[in-house]
Amino acid sequence: MLRIATPDRLSAFSDGVFAVLITVLVLDLRPPELPTFKALLFLWPTWLSYAVSYVFIAIVWANHHHLMRYATTATPRLMWFNFAHLFSVSLLPLSTAWMAVSELAPQPVSFYAAVFFLVNVTYIFLIWELVDRRPVHDVPPKVSFGGRVALDKGFAGSLRSPIRDMSGAARFARGVRERI
Repeated sequence: MLRIATPDRLSAFSDGVFAVLITVLVLDLRPPELPTFKALLFLWPTWLSYAVSYVFIAIVWANHHHLMRYATTATPRLMWFNFAHLFSVSLLPLSTAWMAVSELAPQPVSFYAAVFFLVNVTYIFLIWELVDRRPVHDVPPKVSFGGRVALDKGFAGSLRSPIRDMSGAARFARGVRERI
């Protein structure tokens, strides 16, 4: 007889993927050619891209960790929504590297914004699977509604990023911060 699948393995697998993604992210960092702080300062687009992505992955992992506490069983739908979410997060090292080497050119920044948006969309699917299916009194309103607000702000930020407007980046930050 088959036992009910618990979400523990799914959470452990996800934690491993997040750890690998942060490791892959740091592998793109290269030291400057010259041993001076000025040479290090010229790499600011790379360092900025890395720092934003690192913080974003950390926030996504923390949200994922807290959201998975609502899981009681590892349903096939939960597993596939989780895989979709992990896939979208796995695009961050690529988009970060492209944005850094392009020195924050509009198209790579726009792609980076689209990845942020995709991460938010897949997170909403996880919310629908884990939170919105529970009785209303079991879930604080901030948990079930917070992801939708972040999605709207993230989308608005992604539309503005091709213009290289810093307010687009600020909308990202506000949208991500509201997911916590």
